[in-house]
Amino acid sequence: MNCSKNPDFVLLGLSNDPDKPQLLFGLFLALYLLSLLGNLLLLMVIGADIHLHTPMYFFLSQLSLVDLCFTTTTAPKMLETLWTSNGLISFSECLAQLYFFTVFADMDNLLLTAMAIDRYAAICHPLHYALLMTPCRCALLVGGSWGVAHSISLVHALLLSQLSFDSNQEIPHFFCDFGPLFRLSCSDTHLNEDLMMVLTGLLGISPLLCITSSYAHIFLAVARVPSAQGKKKALATCSSHLSMVILFYSSVFASYLKSPSASHASGELGAAVMYALVTPTLNPFIYSLRNKEVKRSLKRILGIESSWH
Repeated sequence: MNCSKNPDFVLLGLSNDPDKPQLLFGLFLALYLLSLLGNLLLLMVIGADIHLHTPMYFFLSQLSLVDLCFTTTTAPKMLETLWTSNGLISFSECLAQLYFFTVFADMDNLLLTAMAIDRYAAICHPLHYALLMTPCRCALLVGGSWGVAHSISLVHALLLSQLSFDSNQEIPHFFCDFGPLFRLSCSDTHLNEDLMMVLTGLLGISPLLCITSSYAHIFLAVARVPSAQGKKKALATCSSHLSMVILFYSSVFASYLKSPSASHASGELGAAVMYALVTPTLNPFIYSLRNKEVKRSLKRILGIESSWH
């Protein structure tokens, strides 16, 4: 076989139907612009309002920053492929895209866990909250998350760079992902696949267990609150976070909790669209529409802007 360690690939995108690219281009361009607008607006609101300079909103601003980068890792190339019908991508570009995609996906996961820990501290230990969630500890949580995400992504990228592939292979996806690349390799990918399954399990299930444990303690604490109004207030900030957790984990597990070399299916593409584009787009709107403090700050900023005009 004519194998190469530096091949060119062709991303096939989302559809082979010649009538669909324009429709899909318009749809995903709108989705991408909405993601940029929502996350940038949330970052601006949190940065501009001193009342939102708390651990919860610090983590939320980090999540918005990560989601901005997350969608930008895949969306521009996908839009270029839809517009030009030319999905050509070099192996180095493919590896770089996969590296940053993995970093930001892992960061989403770890930040959702940090936010669950923050909610646990706020509701279960309100009197000690300021001592538990100090700026230094919050910075360490985020910095440690970045370190873990980059380390894991680097290991995957280094192992993937050792594989050989047939030249000019077609990837039935809209971005470079592990599963399609493993299936196209003419090298033995068992080590890569085993590592992928282990790390996906550890980095997916361990944070999920942490989130589940945090919410188990939260619900027990809320159950002891005597008034219905008190219970509602205690759970108000948790509902948005829970919505994001459900969206993220359901789409990621649908795509990755199986052998990476399993045959490609349309469901895999649908799940990839959900976690790579839809979920990062919805996150800022879930928080802004369901959070009174964010809505109040947003109205205040927009009110100031409108008075200038």
